[in-house]
Amino acid sequence: MRQPQDIVLLLKAAGEITRLRLLALLTQGELSVKDFTEILGQSQPRISRHLKLLADAGIVTRHAEGAWAYYRLNRDRASGALAQWVIEHVDPDAAELRRDREKLASLREVQRERAAAYFATIAQSWDRLRSLHVSDAAVEAAIVEATGAAKSGFLLDLGTGTGRMLELLANRYQHGIGLDSSREMLAVARAKLDAAGIDHAQVRLGDIADLGDYRGAADLVVLHQVLHYFDDPGTGVAFAGACLRPSGRMLIVDFAPHDLEFLRTEQAHRRLGMSNEQMALWAQASDLAVVSCRSFPPTREDGLTVCLWVLEPNKNQNEKGV
Repeated sequence: MRQPQDIVLLLKAAGEITRLRLLALLTQGELSVKDFTEILGQSQPRISRHLKLLADAGIVTRHAEGAWAYYRLNRDRASGALAQWVIEHVDPDAAELRRDREKLASLREVQRERAAAYFATIAQSWDRLRSLHVSDAAVEAAIVEATGAAKSGFLLDLGTGTGRMLELLANRYQHGIGLDSSREMLAVARAKLDAAGIDHAQVRLGDIADLGDYRGAADLVVLHQVLHYFDDPGTGVAFAGACLRPSGRMLIVDFAPHDLEFLRTEQAHRRLGMSNEQMALWAQASDLAVVSCRSFPPTREDGLTVCLWVLEPNKNQNEKGV
């Protein structure tokens, strides 16, 4: 239960027309300060001032991404639920709210077009790589199966790229975050998640080597076609493993050893695949154990074998934490 003064603070924060419009827009998903200025036609300082009041009241959460800041309703606190209730009782056909929704729809369409244009510039190289291995459908079906019977609480997708894993596994987690170091790929991922109507996942600019905020927090960690970009994939396994809860699980999808040197020069691969023996050693060094591995041979003779490894914290580590 909240103290009376806390409720008054919440109501005061929401009790202003511009802030009400901001909250109504946030029911549609995560938005940046720049998005708000374009939709409402107000200055950045004014918008930021309103958002700060909402954040101070705990109604919204803020995430900085370089010089940009993104906001979303705080669904983890009663204050966010109260804001949701307020918006649900406002006439959605009110002129200002209707115009805001129309402008948001137009803005998102422009963002999707920009993302599609960027993806088109890299599509040829992606298509060439995909032609070398088994169909995505077979691997993706195995990934879904490997998440286990129970729905995960928090999924962390490292090197999320286009956000495909967040989209594929949307029904297998309660809350998901995808990290990537490419702003352009994050724009693609945001557009895809928005088009799919997935509002319980977000993507963030981030570095796998700097995961302190997620240490011990994830029920499920995914590294999908990421480790071959590491000079030492074992460090990537270690960084990811540190984010797991004691009962968590890690899914790694990558290539088996191969000799396609052009992937180094054309696609910046640092490692030409990895073996089961290497994966077991990297896991052991991080107090993890490989509990299963599946291989998917290519359909062409000069193709790539895709592997799916499932890792979990070893039992000795769990016993130490008890």
